[in-house]
Amino acid sequence: MTTIFLVRHGETVDNARQIMQGQTQGALNEEGRRQAQQVADRLALESIDAVVASDLRRAIQTAELIAAPHGLSVITTPLLRERDWGSFTGRYIPDLRGEVWPDDIETEEALLTRAHQFLTKMTATYEGKRVVAVGHGIINKAILAVYASCSMKEVQRMMNAEVRILTTSSVAVAASKASAASAMTAASAE
Repeated sequence: MTTIFLVRHGETVDNARQIMQGQTQGALNEEGRRQAQQVADRLALESIDAVVASDLRRAIQTAELIAAPHGLSVITTPLLRERDWGSFTGRYIPDLRGEVWPDDIETEEALLTRAHQFLTKMTATYEGKRVVAVGHGIINKAILAVYASCSMKEVQRMMNAEVRILTTSSVAVAASKASAASAMTAASAE
């Protein structure tokens, strides 16, 4: 079994300003650094074998604080990147309500595929290990949906610097993919 401490990065300058960050680098603000340090303090006494993060700066900054007490380096992966919001990126979020989504936004299906690839990689690479994984709100939601074999709408939003613990195996991840494929086929048949 692999234990994954799934973390959302600390608050950023753009989170506070309600700007759609998507796959831009972003940077933690003072509150975000405080939040990340609180997670680091909370996990300092846990046995951690690896710290993995999105390759975006805001996740790396959070992961570095968490990794420090363990003397670990942060391993980055694009599988943990936030959703690509296309032409919505950089816009004020309240202004987007009611707008038609442009075609350049990463699809939910692509997100779920990436989430499944992430879980597959973690269980294959870190079987029997305990891993901290620092991602973003929407990709973490997709990971949790794959993990629980449910829709993303059924997953409660993660707050900045929130931690959720997943215990899984390569067999369980493979089963969740089959379950998700059946649900997508049933939904498209309706």
